Amino acid sequence: MARASLKELAGRIRLGALARPVLLVLGVGTFLAIIGPFGSHEAGWPRIWIYWVGLIGLGAAFGYLPGFVLPRIAPRLPEWTIYVFSAVFVSVPVSIAVAWLNGGPGGGVTVLTLALNYPPVLVISGFVTAVVYAVAKLTAKPRAAAGPARPSRALIDKLPHRLRAAPVLSLTSEDHYLRVRTQAGEALILMRLTDAIAAMEGVDGARTHRSWWVAKDAVADARKGDGRGVLVLADGAEAPVSRTYYPALREAGWF
Repeated sequence: MARASLKELAGRIRLGALARPVLLVLGVGTFLAIIGPFGSHEAGWPRIWIYWVGLIGLGAAFGYLPGFVLPRIAPRLPEWTIYVFSAVFVSVPVSIAVAWLNGGPGGGVTVLTLALNYPPVLVISGFVTAVVYAVAKLTAKPRAAAGPARPSRALIDKLPHRLRAAPVLSLTSEDHYLRVRTQAGEALILMRLTDAIAAMEGVDGARTHRSWWVAKDAVADARKGDGRGVLVLADGAEAPVSRTYYPALREAGWF
């Protein structure tokens, strides 16, 4: 069983995913070795190449940490700010490495050397991060254009013809009936809320109350308080958010 699990894990490792960062480290490290900034050209080849490729590799290893953590704890951060933070962050361990390498066997990692090394290291980190950002943008695959998700025929066929092409804003259970609000108006149909929500699979939305389902794009404003909330929709309707559904909606960024 353990051997099979290891095989499955190994099968998930895609060499193609590692190729770009490795090539970037080698390419940028080689470029810096050729130009020899900050007097490093005096080391000569191949020491200067090992020096720069090693430092760029160290920075890349630490740079993946903010790229992994920040989108999870602050999903609304603009992408470019993550790259900026990465450059500032990786400059700390790289400055320590530079101080240690340049200090010789006796060591040179002191507060003064770190303070002196950090600005030039930050310049290099900023340059490398800018290159990584540019490569990521240039090689990003364009997203295929797709129309907005639509409810299934189970719901659409129950609506009046004038509403069938309009995006659904909300669903509200009223006894045995269902009020469907759309951008073109509303209608009262005979359908259970659970069946209607199933028909909305693929549409970005959520249940907010035992009697309400709301499309996320329909939310114009949100008010919160005391573990509950109210969502103001584009048509002026106000959808209640119960204590049951409020935590999940808050985590999803609705509030």
